[in-house]
Amino acid sequence: MRIDIHNHTTRCNHAEGTIDEYIQRAIELGIDVYGFSEHAPMDFDPHYRLAFEEMDAYRNDIFEAREKYKEKIDILFGYEVDYLPGHMDERVLGEEVDYFIGSVHFIDKWSFDNPEFLSGWKDRDVDEIWEAYFEAIEAMAKFGRFDIAGHLDLIKVFKYLPKHDIRLLAKDALKAIKKADMVMELNAAGLRKPIGEIYPSKLLLEEAYELDIPITFGSDAHTPSQVGFAYEEITALAKEVGYTKAVTFRQRDRMLVTF
Repeated sequence: MRIDIHNHTTRCNHAEGTIDEYIQRAIELGIDVYGFSEHAPMDFDPHYRLAFEEMDAYRNDIFEAREKYKEKIDILFGYEVDYLPGHMDERVLGEEVDYFIGSVHFIDKWSFDNPEFLSGWKDRDVDEIWEAYFEAIEAMAKFGRFDIAGHLDLIKVFKYLPKHDIRLLAKDALKAIKKADMVMELNAAGLRKPIGEIYPSKLLLEEAYELDIPITFGSDAHTPSQVGFAYEEITALAKEVGYTKAVTFRQRDRMLVTF
């Protein structure tokens, strides 16, 4: 079964293409389960996410598409929620979804993966940034409201790499993900970024495998051409590490399937 459940729509204000175009591309590629997980609204950084007043329209769009294409593909409805204490909202977290992806895009409100704020890397110690990032991932898992840990090592995006062993930096975060019974995604978007590497790295995926953390797959598409991006590469990495099954969802219930 081919799974791709981390994807966006134009409602996030930094994507292109219609919902139909995303789904039709997924069908062309033989994807069985395709999920929309729009950047959830919050009262911070509003230009890169859905607005609160668009939540009903977003839901309606996805449910209409689910019905329209039900004979060809399974369409899932979710949100990618930024873990940012004080800014997450019950209007989102109380939604009836198929899954929530919990992601960290901010360290002390610094958008470390946004090219507009690249200069922030020059003012801080890289190892300290990595430590703070994985502390935030650990806290995100302990928050206990998410189903999937999004792009685990997004912090590597611009190739600012730590001197310390990445496995040690991520150890407590991975243990928290396991304890929270979360799924971890293999996200192909890193191959489109300066790092040129899947999220997470093979080293961290091996650590997750040893902890028996289940996985799922996402292309993090922001254009229809990115749907299913590098699917063969991410599934090959998963198999190389030892995984043979992946998770899909419906109404937050997990199903383990062979990929």
